[in-house]
Amino acid sequence: MDDTEYGLFVDWDKMETGGQELSPKVLNCTDFQELKQLSRQGYWAKSHSLRAKVYQKLIKEIPCRTVTPDSSVYRDIVGKLVGKRNASTLPLPEFVDDRQVPSYCLNSEGIGAVRKILLCISNQFPDISFCPVLPSLVALLLHYSQDEAECFESVSRILACNDPNRRLVDQTFLAFESSCMTFGDLAGKYCQGPHKLMVAVSEDVLEVYSDWQRWLFGDLPFTYVARLFDVFLVEGYKVLYRVALALLKFFHKVRGGQPMESNNVKEDLQTFVRDIGKSVTPEKLLEKAFAIRLFSRKEIHLLHMANEKALQQKGITVKQKRQNVHLAVHAENFKSEIVSVKEMRDIWSWIPERFALCQPLLLYTNQEHGNSLSRFYLHCEGHEPTLLLIKTSNQEVCGAFLSTDWSERRKSGNKLSFFGTGECFVFRLQPEVERYEWVIIKHPELGRVTTATDKEPNSTQEIPNTSDPSNRLSPFLATRHFNLPSKTASMFMAGSTECIIIGGGDGQALYLDSDLNYGRTSHCNTFNNQPLCSETFQIATIEVWGFKDNLNNDERSSALL
Repeated sequence: MDDTEYGLFVDWDKMETGGQELSPKVLNCTDFQELKQLSRQGYWAKSHSLRAKVYQKLIKEIPCRTVTPDSSVYRDIVGKLVGKRNASTLPLPEFVDDRQVPSYCLNSEGIGAVRKILLCISNQFPDISFCPVLPSLVALLLHYSQDEAECFESVSRILACNDPNRRLVDQTFLAFESSCMTFGDLAGKYCQGPHKLMVAVSEDVLEVYSDWQRWLFGDLPFTYVARLFDVFLVEGYKVLYRVALALLKFFHKVRGGQPMESNNVKEDLQTFVRDIGKSVTPEKLLEKAFAIRLFSRKEIHLLHMANEKALQQKGITVKQKRQNVHLAVHAENFKSEIVSVKEMRDIWSWIPERFALCQPLLLYTNQEHGNSLSRFYLHCEGHEPTLLLIKTSNQEVCGAFLSTDWSERRKSGNKLSFFGTGECFVFRLQPEVERYEWVIIKHPELGRVTTATDKEPNSTQEIPNTSDPSNRLSPFLATRHFNLPSKTASMFMAGSTECIIIGGGDGQALYLDSDLNYGRTSHCNTFNNQPLCSETFQIATIEVWGFKDNLNNDERSSALL
């Protein structure tokens, strides 16, 4: 085996080296698209030395802060920091969350080197407050470094990246937690089958998803992590979401038919990822990952920003050590005439994560406030988003998550006009559970075919003016960030003194009359839904819920300390 240049820390007996002698020796490609294809195809995956050279080249191209620690800094400080202590017993920095350092086919010298490098990283990067993936990152790159100092420099460049458009490694609890929330958002939208299973078998699905980075950098076998990292260095953070979603899909496929207990689902997922070699090859995992149709990097960035803002409003700061910020619907504080605590928790698992941090707050119910649209608007205006729940006289239950304040309806005067964003969805709970999201989420190609000037035949209603900066909309999937498709696929919510309409185009998902006594439901183009209950129905109970921040001012001040 002639990989001694980059094999000082590797236990070669544990490495998969089949086909090594047939591997390419050089990579002269500089075109991004070609490099992307080669990384996805595993061009350098079977040559340890070529992969090392590619990693060094890609990492040296990362734009970094002016003062970024390099290999000479490591040689200067390592002796002073480590002293005469045994490297294998060096304590881990607080910011790695006490997780086990993966061995990743390293020999004993390599395992000790990981701790030495982490100690030096901690010394040179005092701003890092939470970075649980770092031990895995160091252990991985040690395979492809000539010595400890080179590995230290590579990790330092990744941590010191200063390209505002390039997200690489979460280094604070705020960033880490917003990533977990973003993964939950993506899982709910693009992995609905697996997500439904997670909701059914776990008490707190958000807690399950908080392990998504651990699946990638901790539980995945070395061969898989290296293939993931090949693509990550070329394409960036979005790749991590893709692969984690693919793991969730494979878990659902392999384990979905087997009984699972709620207290074991985290362990079940962890075990599945660790043993993934029994059912899925690295190539199949990446193939599945890149087959998932996600929105652009821009939309993911918007979602990150929205989730970070929601966490900051709850008192989460960049300097904070990890804490549990996910608060489920509290049974003792929740009372509805329409849904149970369990049903409300199911609905909470569907809504954007930044709102799932909040507790439900009852704004309006016809039982207490009377049956009229004027009373409905009076109690609901000023709240964004809201959750509409309806129980019919036949005991059917349906509803809608509505992204935008009902006061928006006034911008069109007396004309019935649609507003809202693609975060709106409709659902039914009884007799069976079904959720219908914006049609563009499952069929993004529909968003590219028409313009915002399209009108539904025989309609006098108009699309909202999305170029107006005062048209305040939710940050993610907001109409101002998209070229909206035809009007019939973008009719989210509308209201007047005469009626409320949710969803439109060749029908309406929900239509409620001015007295909130009667309604109707049918298929509509916006949500591509089936009727949510009997096509014409009488309303027995209607409730509107808002989203209450759980921290009062005193608690927020304490959380900021």
